[in-house]
Amino acid sequence: MRFDGWIAGLGTGAGVRLVVGYWPVSPLGSFADVMVERADGHRVLLAPSQQVAEFVSATYRFDEIVMCPVAVEAGQGQGQRQGQRQAQWTVTAGPLRLVFVPGRSTALGRLLRLVPGRLASSPGWAALCDVPARLLMPGVRTRGSAGRGRREWYAARDLRTITSARASWDGRDLGALTAVEPPVRFGFGSVPRRPSLARVVTTVEIVTTAELGAPR
Repeated sequence: MRFDGWIAGLGTGAGVRLVVGYWPVSPLGSFADVMVERADGHRVLLAPSQQVAEFVSATYRFDEIVMCPVAVEAGQGQGQRQGQRQAQWTVTAGPLRLVFVPGRSTALGRLLRLVPGRLASSPGWAALCDVPARLLMPGVRTRGSAGRGRREWYAARDLRTITSARASWDGRDLGALTAVEPPVRFGFGSVPRRPSLARVVTTVEIVTTAELGAPR
C-alpha cells in the first residue's frame, strides 16, 4: 500500500508533540490524520474515519483513538518549485487547531529533489537511505517493522523547516514552537528533531490482502 503526501512534525512549549499526515493519494482515498504525544507520554490518534483509524492503529501504537473530522488546508504551491516559500498550512482535527508556516527546502531537501521520481519513491531507495538518515537526524528511520508484522518504508522527496507555528487543544494554547523532544513513540522511528515538513512516499507491506478491508 503506497501513500503519497506530506508529514509535518513539530513540538510545542507545553510538551505536546504533533505529527500530521496529509495524504492526497492513498489506497484509503485522500485523507489526513494527526498523531499526538502529550508531555506525559500519552499517545492519541485523531482519525477522520473508522477505516483510517483501523489501518493506522494497526500499523502504529496509541493509547487513545479519537474519531473526528480532520481537515488540512495546504499552503499554495506545496513546494513544487525549488526554493519557493509556502503559505501557511492550517490543520483542524477535533480538539486540535494548528497553523504552521514552512520555510525553504533544507540542503538535504534540495538534494532529495534531484533524485528521479521513480527511484526516489521506491522502497529500495528508502532502505538505502536508512543509515545516512540515522546519522544526519538521530531517531529518524526510513525503514522498519510496524504492527501486525507489517514492514514500512519512508521515501523522502523534499524536506523543509517549519519556521513558525501556533497550536491549541480544546482552546488552550500549547505554547511556542519547539523541537520534537523527546522523540515521538508511535512506531519504529521519530520525525526529525527540528520542526519540519517532509514530502514523502510511504510504502506499507501488509501480511495478507484481508487486512485491506473495505478499500478496493
